[in-house]
Amino acid sequence: MLHLLQLILMVLSLIPRESIAQYPPPYTSFFAPLHKHTDADNPLYSVQIMTAYINMQFVHSNFLIDIDAPFTWHNCIVQWNMYQGSCPDNVLCTSPVSCDEYLCTEVRTSYSYKSPYCPQVKNTTSPEGYCTCLFNVMNMINEQCSQVLLNYDTFFVNTSNGRNPVPGFYAAFSNAACAPSSSFQSFPENVTGVMAFSSSPYAFPVSLDQPPLKRTFSLCFPSSTSAPGILFYGNGPYFLLPQSNVDVRTLLSYTPLLKHPDSFGYFIGVDSIVIKKRSIDVPGNTTTKLSTLEPYTALRTYIYNRVVRRFSMVTKRLAPASPVAPFGLCFSTFTNGTKVNLKVPDIEFNLQDGKKWAISTANSMKQVTQDVACLAFVDGGATSEHSIVIGTFQFEDNFLLFDLENSNFGFSSSLLRKQTSCASFNFTMGSG
Repeated sequence: MLHLLQLILMVLSLIPRESIAQYPPPYTSFFAPLHKHTDADNPLYSVQIMTAYINMQFVHSNFLIDIDAPFTWHNCIVQWNMYQGSCPDNVLCTSPVSCDEYLCTEVRTSYSYKSPYCPQVKNTTSPEGYCTCLFNVMNMINEQCSQVLLNYDTFFVNTSNGRNPVPGFYAAFSNAACAPSSSFQSFPENVTGVMAFSSSPYAFPVSLDQPPLKRTFSLCFPSSTSAPGILFYGNGPYFLLPQSNVDVRTLLSYTPLLKHPDSFGYFIGVDSIVIKKRSIDVPGNTTTKLSTLEPYTALRTYIYNRVVRRFSMVTKRLAPASPVAPFGLCFSTFTNGTKVNLKVPDIEFNLQDGKKWAISTANSMKQVTQDVACLAFVDGGATSEHSIVIGTFQFEDNFLLFDLENSNFGFSSSLLRKQTSCASFNFTMGSG
């Protein structure tokens, strides 16, 4: 059955893109659930993707979301004779790329992780006598390097009309890499890969490119592990319950996505940080990076100190508490035995085009113990590469749109203020 499905998908891939565009599909986007994980050193977020079709059903795998990674890699093995041999039970098998293919050379030279900790890549021979395509990837959780095998992969995503799933799926033909299971020991439980959502030509969004869908993906991270958030790829509309008639796109502001040398990540321009009408300038020659792996927004030391000083002044009414690492400013959530509502002023990122990204209490205050909440910004160091790195705590329950066609970044600020959240997509199957 697997071989028949692969053959059908290969035939469908040969249909001209122009023909597909003339007959619009019954869906407006692809989608996948997003999950929050708290069983690692820091909160991490994964996307659930279908990786194989076995025994008449799809196998689901969880991949860490990395908007900076040049390449997708996961726990699988390459099999040189896919149609002659059999894949071992409970193992995902893929077709390999040979070391003498141009693709191998391109990936090794342009998209392999460059690090002094990574060993030199050398060609090896498989048991079948074939030359394998090894290259390096970096585990950004423990900063260890792994050598992986380049492959031809197929991932599957569900389809949606923006309100709920509709029958059908899309096969994304992609290059990825197989890594040994030992590479994922530092990952959250049941997370067995890294899915690249960067601007690299080998990132996952490239394999989802299908007219008439636009080259746009959206991330909506949940703030809890109890219910999934949502990833969309495509035109929209996007609806979240209970606002069943409100297209989330109408809540977004947009700012240009900026490029940074030697990076496939995404950057925006922040001119200043405003706290209760007092502005803290950010030098114009610095960059602000978006990160799906950093747990909290990191500010270069001189910016961080000014933010903490200003925030302390506008929250004098709150009872202070001893700092809890990695935070530098914390407050007691109880006064005389009574729970205190820690509603604090917004922290606004003033962007280069005049737009404002408001960080409300839900995304600025982290409850670290039952009795203590802290300002969820950290000191990034005096010589950090980027003046600001916006982390995932600030992303939670914010709808983030990456328009790759027009190089724009859309953001909603907190959806909680709109009486909805990232965990409010209707996953109940609808009609096509």
